[in-house]
Amino acid sequence: QVQLVESGGGLVQAGGSLRLSCAASGSIGSINAMGWYRQAPGKQRELVAVITSGSSTSYADSVKGRFTISRDNAKNTVYLQMNSLKLEDTAVYYCNAEVTIATLIPYTRLLWGQGTQVTVSS
Repeated sequence: QVQLVESGGGLVQAGGSLRLSCAASGSIGSINAMGWYRQAPGKQRELVAVITSGSSTSYADSVKGRFTISRDNAKNTVYLQMNSLKLEDTAVYYCNAEVTIATLIPYTRLLWGQGTQVTVSS
């Protein structure tokens, strides 16, 4: 069983910073791309940032220059450093990862974390 567990959400004032973490645990063979998504009330889930196994990154236009995605392959963990937070960044943030499960016959799954709330106040 492989799972993703997020941490680091909370309440922050506009202009402040937060760092989200998402750790994968279990029978992990390898992890390919990892990403962060968010869903605000009444809106669809949207991609925030993604990082490949080779550490290439891509960001939504709305967060470019403010958010930084990174990963620690030794810890099977992906991070999202969020700076200069805005009211519109308020959402539940989800991580996902394309994980190859280490079993007798390995297989790949796209896994999601449970979500962590980020609330930006004025």
